Amino acid sequence: MKLISVNELKTLQASAKPLHLIDVRTPAEFEAIHVPGARSMPLDTLDCAGVLAVRDKSGDSAPIHILCHSGTRAKTAAQKFASVGFDDCLVVEGGTQAWADAGFPVERGERNVLPLDRQMQLLMGSIVVAGVLLSLVNPHWVWLSGFIGCGMMFAGLSGICPMRSVVAMMPWNQASADSKKSCCGV
Repeated sequence: MKLISVNELKTLQASAKPLHLIDVRTPAEFEAIHVPGARSMPLDTLDCAGVLAVRDKSGDSAPIHILCHSGTRAKTAAQKFASVGFDDCLVVEGGTQAWADAGFPVERGERNVLPLDRQMQLLMGSIVVAGVLLSLVNPHWVWLSGFIGCGMMFAGLSGICPMRSVVAMMPWNQASADSKKSCCGV
């Protein structure tokens, strides 16, 4: 997997070369803050074959730069592209967070949503605490905490997290009606 730093990406943006920058975070995360020139293509609905078909029709051969909040989802997206035979993807190290931390310009919307990884931490932590507290009433509730722990281990080992997909589909993680037509097309 090829990586690119935010400094290298900034240099590329300043050049006159065409740059394909895909942001694979949820639409709400994208609306809250994104790198100028990025296009929103959420990971859970990313159609790599469709993106490549559009590129093939235009005769474009520029690499695709992929970013997310911190880099994890971007790596998964690059793997999705590789699975359909396209290996010319560059994952932006540190993602949008590293870009903003470097002081580079960002586009901000009015929405302020927590990044998906923090939403997952809050949700799983809450379920674990609920399982522990409920186990004081009935010891069988401890299995709830164990189930979440096993799910976290599975996600860490495999990179697959079904709960993340469900949280990404929640209404607060979707684009507002105003931005759907402007940011999420192929």
